[in-house]
Formats: sequence, structure tokens, C-alpha cells
Amino acid sequence: MDEPAEIGRRVQRLRAERGLTQRQLAQPSYTPAYVSTLEAGKVRPSEAALRFLAGRLETSYEELATGRPAHLATELRLALTDAQRTLATGSADEAAPHFARLLAEAERLGLADERAEALLGLGDCALESGAPADAARHFEAAELLLAGEPLPRRARAVRGRAVAHLLRGELRYACYLLESAIDALNAGGLGDPEALVLLYAAVISPYLDMGAVARAAHAAELALALAPGVGDPALVAGMHRQVARTFLAEGRPADADAALAKAQAVYRQLRLRTDLAHCHWMRGYIRAQHGELEAAERELRTAREMLAARRAALYTAQVEVELADVLRRLGRYEEAVELVSGLVEPHAAPGSVDAGAVHAGGAHRLLGLIAQERGQAEAAEEHYVRALALLERSGAGGDLADLCRLLGDLLRREGRTEAALDAYRTGLGHRAAAPGTTTLGPPPAAPFGASATTPPPAPDAKPLPAPR
Repeated sequence: MDEPAEIGRRVQRLRAERGLTQRQLAQPSYTPAYVSTLEAGKVRPSEAALRFLAGRLETSYEELATGRPAHLATELRLALTDAQRTLATGSADEAAPHFARLLAEAERLGLADERAEALLGLGDCALESGAPADAARHFEAAELLLAGEPLPRRARAVRGRAVAHLLRGELRYACYLLESAIDALNAGGLGDPEALVLLYAAVISPYLDMGAVARAAHAAELALALAPGVGDPALVAGMHRQVARTFLAEGRPADADAALAKAQAVYRQLRLRTDLAHCHWMRGYIRAQHGELEAAERELRTAREMLAARRAALYTAQVEVELADVLRRLGRYEEAVELVSGLVEPHAAPGSVDAGAVHAGGAHRLLGLIAQERGQAEAAEEHYVRALALLERSGAGGDLADLCRLLGDLLRREGRTEAALDAYRTGLGHRAAAPGTTTLGPPPAAPFGASATTPPPAPDAKPLPAPR
């Protein structure tokens, strides 16, 4: 809203243009004296008063309060919808310039909500393009603009920030952001189903990457319980996609496949290409777990092609690690090595853990397995050690424990018993901290009346501070 003097001049001008006296404008809800005081800029009108006067002056509340014709904001919102559709069905590279242009227009017009929507769109584009540092910056700016809004309105920005930190390898901080928002929603009586499902679904990935399977399962149960209250089909589909990961971790592949089928049906209907690619990716993983390697290769290649077409660099790299492992199991070593040879160095991200550290660690683990199967023990050990260094930076507890087992087995077969014991002890240390917990203290509170099973209590620990 403009300053009182500016609003007063605007009311006076519009009243004169319409040939109304102050008494005619004021009746029946206000007095001529109030209109006179308002036009003189001596009082800040309430929203109710401005809406009444806008009706009498045959204009919009927005134009009376800000001087902007209402159609400008409406046209900008329509353009934002078009940009969001481009991102969903086209590519991030196509959508990003539209969001940038709309952000500049919203800033020129002083439209805070539209600025926030444009920033959220730019954040989503950056996530899909594999630029998590840029994504975090856009989501932080959006959250700052929405600081005075209720938490459900800020949930997309919080979730975006958390995913950006996850992709940068900062698993624990991603958990901290999501858990804090979930607790605030539930404790404040703001248990909006859509916001909670968005946050519960987002927290599953970092939980599983850290080895906190019980906590991931608890989040999945709560998300499923809240899903009937969500009207956005894409959000429900995304939840089913994440819930499928917990079913896999619990050894329930049939349930995981059924959840993915539900998600795929929605994504095909809405033509959401990146999300559909994630479903192919996960189905490939399920096929590989069952030893159906040819089918797994087909699913993973489909996912890789779809993600590469969208230039989703980090996601494409993760799929390539999975695909290379399938090729290794098929005995196609040269193809596997060629596929991951460009992934062994993570991309530097200023002020954070290197982006891509998790899948770079996965690439080294895979190259170690190939070297070991070829009888190249020294090369295998080198790859395992480099993978350990990368995964320790990201806190991927479950992967670390498995890697320590592989390294310990290799060293034991080489007759290096003490070194093998050290590797096993390191793995046990990571595994001991994992079941059902993160390092962030008690799990987030469940929504009022939720019936999902409570996970085991977490050990006492202080929340991590924000990264500097």
C-alpha cells in the first residue's frame, strides 16, 4: 500500500473524475469528514475502507492502494503459470529466461507475491539443471520475501532449500531444514496437508542416504496418511515416488513397484517428464535388485535419456552410476568404466560440500568393484579409499558402512588383518549411528491424531548449525 498522501490524492482525483461529492462517496458507511481527512493524507485507510471506496469509485482495491491497474498483476500471474508449464513439460533452460524476465517485471511493479513465485521457479530450474548453489540462493530470496506469510505458504521455499543442500552433499543440514519446518507446522497448529506431504516426502531421501531407514519409513507413513487431504495430483504422485524408496529399503519391492505405477500414471497424464524419468530410474533399480538386469538396463537408459534431454546434470549422473553397475553385473566392464569415468570428480560448490560428492563416491565404489573383479587389488583399494573420503564429507551413513565392508574384505584377502579390522570398525561406527536416527536429536512431531508408528527414540544430540 502506498503512503497515505499518495492514496489521498488518488481518491480525490478519481472522485472528481466521477463527479462525486465527498458526502456521496462516503455514504452509507463513512462520513464526509473521514473522506476529507483521507484525501488530505492525514489518515492511513484500512483495507476495508479502501475496498468500500474502490467499489464506489468503480475501480479495484489494488489500483486504489498502489496505483497499479489490476490487470497488470493478473497478466503477470498468467505469464508465471505459462513459465511453470514450460518447466514441467519442456526444459529448465527454456523456462529460466521466462522466470528471470517475470522476476524483473514483478520487481518493477512492486509485486512481492509474484516476485516470490518467479524466484521459486528459478530455484526449480536451477535444481533441474544441476546448479544447487544457484537454487539455494533463489529459494532463500523467495523465503525472505515470504517471511511475513504463514509457514504453509513458505513450505515450497523451505523444501527447495533443503533439496539444494541435499544435492550439494549436505544431508544433515537438509534434514535439519525439513525437520524444523515439520515441527513448526505441527506445533503451531498449521498442519496444512499439502505443506506437510511436501515436506515429509522431501525428507525421505536424506534419511535413506544417511541410513535412517526407520525414520524414513515413519515419514512415509505420515505422508500416506495425509495424502487424502491433498488436491494436487502431481504432489501426491511425488509422494508415492518417494514412499516407494522406503518400501525398497524395507524389502517390499512389490509395494514399491505399485507406488511407482501410481506415480507414473499421473506423470504421463500431466506430461511431467523429469518426474516420469525418476520413476523409470527407480523401476530400473528394482529390476536390478531382482537380478532382471536386461529389464533394469532398459529402464535406466530411458531415465538417462529423459534426464539428459532436460539437461538435469546431477540427476543424470546419479542414473549413470546405477546403469554402470548393471553393466558391470552383465560383465560389460568397458562400457561401465566409460560411463562413469567422467563422474569421479565432484563439482566444486563454494561454501559447501562439493556438489555431486555422493554420486562421485558411488562412481569410485563401482570402479573399485570392477578393479577387484579383474584382480587389480591395488587399484580397487585406491578407489575405495577415495570413495570413503567423498562419502564421509556428505554423511551418507548407509553407503559408508557398505563401503567399509568392501574395503575390509579386500584387505583381509590381502592378508592385512589389522587394516581390515580398522575398516570394519569404521563401518560399524557409521552403522551404529544410523538405525532410525539422524544426528539431529528427536524426530519431528507427528501431526495431531496421526496413527503412524513412532520410530525408535534418537540419541541426545544438538542440531547442526547452518553452514557458513
